[in-house]
Order: sequence, then C-alpha cells, then structure tokens
Amino acid sequence: MDVYESAFDLIGATPLVRPRTGSPAAVYAKLEYLSIGGSAKDRIGLRMIEQAEQDGLLRPGGTVVEATSGNTGIGLALVAAEKEYRSVLVASDRASDEKVATLRAFGAEGRFPVAVDTLIIGS
Repeated sequence: MDVYESAFDLIGATPLVRPRTGSPAAVYAKLEYLSIGGSAKDRIGLRMIEQAEQDGLLRPGGTVVEATSGNTGIGLALVAAEKEYRSVLVASDRASDEKVATLRAFGAEGRFPVAVDTLIIGS
C-alpha cells in the first residue's frame, strides 16, 4: 500500500482505466471521482491557492473566500485546510446537501445555503 505525506500528493494523480470496449480504438477513462475532493476541481483549488501565495496575495494565517456551488469550493477548502488557511465559502441554496457536508468536513466556514436571489446584486 502506498502511503503519502500530504493530500497534495494525491491531487492530479488520478488513475486511468482502459475499459474493454471491443473497439480497435484505444479508449481510456480518467477516474477523477477518485481524487481526494472527488473531482478535477481539486487541481484548480491547488493551483489558485499556490498562485495567490506566489503573488503575495495569500500569506500564512490568511483566509480564502469563494462563492461556490460545490466542487471548486471543495478543492479550495481541502487545500486551505492542508495549508492551514481559513476558508470562508458561500454556497447557493442549489448546492446539494452532500456538497455542503463535504465543504464543512474540510473546515469551510460560511453560509450554507444562501438563497440565490440574495446573491444577485441590485435586485
């Protein structure tokens, strides 16, 4: 069994499967659902936070703030938790209970859910 030092070692290391299709074409399936946060958006969360660090926009003890419907917020929350940043996320009332539970499990704070009408500026 492989043992990893960090959750970051798992981001982007999703397995490929070559299903038997009976076709002469080589078909591969990338199993992003096996990523630690459950989607390809983990890569985006890691990249956004690393870029903010490089640009000096996010420093130790900082806070990540995002309006999210789920997967990007989950990616940001898991990276923020691993790097010991606070994450404040706002999810609309259209976000599934499972996504909201996952955001909370990764330590995200915020309003879950917010009525979509309250997110529209000027209404």
